Amino acid sequence: MHESAAQIFISALLANNFVLAMFLGLCPFLGVSARLDTAFPMGVATTFVMLVASLCAFGLNLLLSSLHLEFLRLISYIVIIASAVQLVEMVLKKRSPTLFRALGIFLPLITTNCAVLGVALFQTAREYDFLQSLAFSLGGGAGFTLALVLMASVRERLQLSDVPGIAQGTAMTLVLAGILSLGFMGFAGIGS
Repeated sequence: MHESAAQIFISALLANNFVLAMFLGLCPFLGVSARLDTAFPMGVATTFVMLVASLCAFGLNLLLSSLHLEFLRLISYIVIIASAVQLVEMVLKKRSPTLFRALGIFLPLITTNCAVLGVALFQTAREYDFLQSLAFSLGGGAGFTLALVLMASVRERLQLSDVPGIAQGTAMTLVLAGILSLGFMGFAGIGS
């Protein structure tokens, strides 16, 4: 069955959300989602890296397949992702030093974000064409951003609530992540 770009986008955004359905990219999801002013820019930065990685992986996969060098895919994808993250870091450091400092260690950790690598590997395994790869990366990035923003919004709101001491901190964060994940599992019918 040939999926349209719109179906792939919606599926990656909701039904097959990298964070809340596939549990990829949990480190920045849990680490950066304490405040909305850092969660959204981190989502945008990750979306950009996903887009660059996806489009480069598409072209690189064509090249490696034509040369019968498929065994170099994984290392090539990692190099592309690391390069894109370096680009994002340089731009943020130059344009918004405050945001650069606020994101801290989580910005260079986009390089090791398994959701970013997952975009490149999944689209290759599913044999998406260029437009499908574009939709998949944008949907995956938008879904990642949505998950971060939802979590940050709930966590900021929760700071104003009276939460028992035993449930504060990491325990409450994990409970919230589980509830959000259950909510996104309701979209599972959309992806089929």
